[in-house]
Amino acid sequence: MPSTQPPLSTTLPPLVCGTATFNNQYNPDAFAIPTNAIIQRALELGVRAFDTSPYYGPSETLLGAALNTSHVQSHYPRSSYHILTKVGRIGGSEFDYSPEWVRYSIQRSLQRLHTSYLDVVYCHDVEFVTPQEVLVAVQELRRIRDTQGTIKYIGISGYPVPLLCELAELVLKKTGEPLDAVMSYANFTLQNTTLMTKGIEKLRRAGVSVVPNASPLGMGLLRSVGVPIGGKGDFHPSPVELRRKVMEAANFVKNKGEKIEVVAIRWALERWARDGATVGGIGGIGVSVMGVSNLDELEETMRVWNSVLDGLPIPRRQVKMEKLAWSLERQKEIEALANSIWEILADLKDYTWASPDESFVNIRVVKGVVDEVAPLPEIKEHLLKVSRL
Repeated sequence: MPSTQPPLSTTLPPLVCGTATFNNQYNPDAFAIPTNAIIQRALELGVRAFDTSPYYGPSETLLGAALNTSHVQSHYPRSSYHILTKVGRIGGSEFDYSPEWVRYSIQRSLQRLHTSYLDVVYCHDVEFVTPQEVLVAVQELRRIRDTQGTIKYIGISGYPVPLLCELAELVLKKTGEPLDAVMSYANFTLQNTTLMTKGIEKLRRAGVSVVPNASPLGMGLLRSVGVPIGGKGDFHPSPVELRRKVMEAANFVKNKGEKIEVVAIRWALERWARDGATVGGIGGIGVSVMGVSNLDELEETMRVWNSVLDGLPIPRRQVKMEKLAWSLERQKEIEALANSIWEILADLKDYTWASPDESFVNIRVVKGVVDEVAPLPEIKEHLLKVSRL
């Protein structure tokens, strides 16, 4: 039976702290990131939702440890914030959407995150499996939701916008119940706006409650220092010519006294807050997912986000006239810079890379077989340090 709980759009905050950065893919050493300090400070600054995944290396473990410190426990009850995680993706080329693996993955996430329930669970990167596998996983997640109560809302995530729309339509058609959330990443950025132009209306018609926009920097593409090179090397799927154009745009805005990542974050947060409102969260504001790797990035993100809110017509939000004027003027500056960047990108604006690529093969042949694996030594060592804080 369809869920009778309130729509996700009425409960999910419009800014989610993404923790894919708590991983060696984005950083040389995930355990060197001050994760406890980041999560505590995020809560102090008003962040009330955190996104993670078992696929993000130690991310779930690090987030769970940060939310389990005595300070967070005593100041922020579990009911005051949302935890969003995922199932199905195990490794770069390994996926398991079977009911057995879904059940195991949920129990493991609950343990890692030190929680009795998960607010949102996505089927992770749905383009790598068949539509039938997605249906099976969604139905199993809903069974867990209805019989155990350890999941509240269910969605899918992935990269190709047309496929996300097709799957949302398929789930509604086959089950009679729409998905609560469809999360897309790197598809509403200064470089690529296909989530808006090709996705949002179809997803809304498929009954999807919330469409979070993740990775507004395009997985680190829109940075003045280039794509991130973490402990796993250069993983970014963007072609050389696109990277070259982005660096040309970065040099252009640098000559204007700006940094492309600042422009990109401000543009994406502001535009999605407005353009994604029809599939937004609390207050009718489009939901964005922002990842950070240090406290400075967090502080800057929150400064920009609060300035964005200053320029939105939000009922009951009291904004000083000078802040409103500054925010509106900044909007104009950012839009002008965005137009210039689009001219530089030319035909590479709205370019999307293949996901998966033609050579992809799911290496997990036998599904649902679970081998309990002890935590890696570095995870054990980190947890021991955390327990002493």
